[in-house]
Amino acid sequence: MAILINENTRVLVLGITGNSGSLQTKAMLDAGTKIVAGVTPGKGNRFVHGVPVFDYVAEAASACAFDTAISFVPPAFCKDSCYEAIDAGIRLLVLTTEELPLQDVVEILAYAKAHNSIVVGPGCAGLIAPGKSKVGSHPVRFFRPGRVGIISKSGALSYEIGKTLSDAGIGQSTIAALGGGPIWGFTQKDAVEHFSQDPDTDAIVLLGEIGGNTEEQAAAYIKEQVKKPVVALIVGRNAPKGKSLGHAGAIVSGSAGTAAGKITALQDAGAHVVYNPKEMIHVIKKLLNKGE
Repeated sequence: MAILINENTRVLVLGITGNSGSLQTKAMLDAGTKIVAGVTPGKGNRFVHGVPVFDYVAEAASACAFDTAISFVPPAFCKDSCYEAIDAGIRLLVLTTEELPLQDVVEILAYAKAHNSIVVGPGCAGLIAPGKSKVGSHPVRFFRPGRVGIISKSGALSYEIGKTLSDAGIGQSTIAALGGGPIWGFTQKDAVEHFSQDPDTDAIVLLGEIGGNTEEQAAAYIKEQVKKPVVALIVGRNAPKGKSLGHAGAIVSGSAGTAAGKITALQDAGAHVVYNPKEMIHVIKKLLNKGE
């Protein structure tokens, strides 16, 4: 899929009447997102910020067309709502819900895969295409339209790097904050593949962190398939071994998941590895000016 979200993306909000759902719906609308409906069982026949609310996804699907859903549903009810949305034929589900039971995550991802739906998350900040659409919680003031794609597990890190690039005059095509694991739907490798095929993206920023092997998987794909320049920053390089640092996936065990191993894999793949945001700006400007 060459485009994750754009100005034509039509969004269904699951859990729209809750505190988070209502708050983020307003922020997404303000960002220009086309939100066509919301769903909360027992809360139908009302409006949230002008968006019609339905009791069931099937009712919403009968009344309006949508291709993307975002979930703010609490963990206990999240899986069923995701199944409803997937049954309605969505191509993309942004799953912001945190603290989902791992068994539920596995089942949601399997159900989505069987129905050709993509899941970003769980526990993620989601996606933003500056000036076009936002399906998630990114603060729009940190970003500006441009041609650099950003991939991050961490929402906060994607905010920081987006603002850093924006302040330096470097705009972004899409920012994808995937969540902290330990189990993901849309992975860093998937995001790299997307941006490598995206006609609106000229360079890719990969923000990695210690733990797991998803950066190494992305590096293998970069080495074999990606022609666009990739600039990578690995955070947590000085973290103590065996400690979980915020993200469930950010745990180093022995030689697995170390910053050094990820950096080596990315350098071997031809990525431009940087060690701080200032260096990142310098490298990206140099690459874009060369037209690489």
